[in-house]
Amino acid sequence: MASRCRLRLGSFEVLAAVLLLASTASASLAAGSPDRPAPRPPLVLPLTRTYPNASRLSASLRRGLGDVIRPNARMRLHDDLLTNGYYTTRLYIGSPPQEFALIVDSGSTVTYVPCASCEQCGNHQDPRFQPDLSSTYSPIKCNVDCTCDNDKNQCTYERQYAEMSSSSGVLGEDTVSFGRESELKPQRAVFGCEISETGDLFSQHADGIMGLGRGQLSIMDQLVDKGVISDSFSLCYGGMDIGGGAMVLGGMPAPPGMVFSRSDPVRSPYYNIELKEIHVAGKALRLDQRIFDGKHGTVLDSGTTYAYLPEQAFLAFKDAMTSKVHSLKKIRGPDPNYKDICFAGAGRNVSQLSEVFPDVDMVFGNGQKLSLSPENYLFRDSDKFGKFAIVHSIVTILIGSGAPSPGPSSDAGSDMSPAPAPSGLPDFDVGMITVDMSINVTYPNLKPHLHELAELIAKELDIDSRQVRVMNVTSQGNSTLIRWGIFPAGSDNAMSNSTAMGIISRLTQHHVQLPENLGSYQLLEWNVQPLPRR
Repeated sequence: MASRCRLRLGSFEVLAAVLLLASTASASLAAGSPDRPAPRPPLVLPLTRTYPNASRLSASLRRGLGDVIRPNARMRLHDDLLTNGYYTTRLYIGSPPQEFALIVDSGSTVTYVPCASCEQCGNHQDPRFQPDLSSTYSPIKCNVDCTCDNDKNQCTYERQYAEMSSSSGVLGEDTVSFGRESELKPQRAVFGCEISETGDLFSQHADGIMGLGRGQLSIMDQLVDKGVISDSFSLCYGGMDIGGGAMVLGGMPAPPGMVFSRSDPVRSPYYNIELKEIHVAGKALRLDQRIFDGKHGTVLDSGTTYAYLPEQAFLAFKDAMTSKVHSLKKIRGPDPNYKDICFAGAGRNVSQLSEVFPDVDMVFGNGQKLSLSPENYLFRDSDKFGKFAIVHSIVTILIGSGAPSPGPSSDAGSDMSPAPAPSGLPDFDVGMITVDMSINVTYPNLKPHLHELAELIAKELDIDSRQVRVMNVTSQGNSTLIRWGIFPAGSDNAMSNSTAMGIISRLTQHHVQLPENLGSYQLLEWNVQPLPRR
């Protein structure tokens, strides 16, 4: 969901949308086009950092559209949401450069590509990265500030995503180039050389991910820390019938009519904004504003295909929308596993959608509004023209409190009772088992042993250690509450019911025995999650 802008890259002109809220964007024609009326004045949502005592900091330390003149990296975007579900850019790593198509993801911090030595990687768009062919590659050697591989030689990374895909590998440093249209010269940067991937990451066409989020390994933070670019980036996406777009790492002139929404880096590791209200056809939805103000607030994530709302907000949005388009025929969505709200008979011309569907306004903490035309919040069925959907989801990943917790929290008042043994599972493919376990050791004493504990649990359950991962840690006085995630083995996207039942039975029957230094544990709860269909 974004506003309009025009951005010229050399001879390539993009009519696009700035800074998506993980939703379908749309392109605008130039003013005076005979096919549609002139667009409304542009509204732009930059991603900005705010800090305590920010006035004391140099302008180069703010993630905004800064005044300091530095070179920037202008890069074209490829692909689209309808066909691929993501946008990619081209990044060149090594000497001589090896080219990769990477998903631009403001919700991730690590940039990684498949390594030549990858043990479990899918067939992607480009050949895997070959460190031996790059004269400038160097591994990041094992040190006290990183997680090391089994041989204690090289630093490693591991990332898990909301749809339960994962990536892991080793960290290296090499020269990174940004393409011919970039003013920024090639720079050395740390990136991940992937050894294993699962889920959608294994099956996708793109090679990997370009992490633009906040974090030490983020390519943005690395470039800013070097002082080679200003602390900002911009994304422009093509629309429903266009695709592609452009990305700028570093500063660029601010478009007229700029609208700012505050982002609080202390509150969340994600780029968050202060969403207060949603209006449909000029009328506010009857919602408590606190519904958008969960733990992480409203999160901007360029790597997520859809916009996600809390269930209450989605139902209110659906009711308001259907009351305005009662002339259209409601039909079933393409996926029976989801209750998408679909309409037929809206016509084939995207530019005429506003004649049928109302505008939607997002109102922020400072009272500013971002107006969205229909092609910003609708998703078109690729099989039939004139068939559009409002995608349904009860998962509050982006708006609300559904994003995963980044670290331990304090919650001493939890009601803990032992988890029952399994009596049978629903008939579906199991995508993940979550296990809540209380251990009578304080978090500071347990923290250095979490990796050891995960390996021990995997051994006791007779599964691979890579299947067991820490999902969340909560300090509870003299005890520690850990949520574990147990995933399918290898390249399997799901585990069978019998396998899941066996794992849960061994847990509930206390087959897992901890060494004395790790204390004793109590199994509080277990849950089985189906394999996601989207």
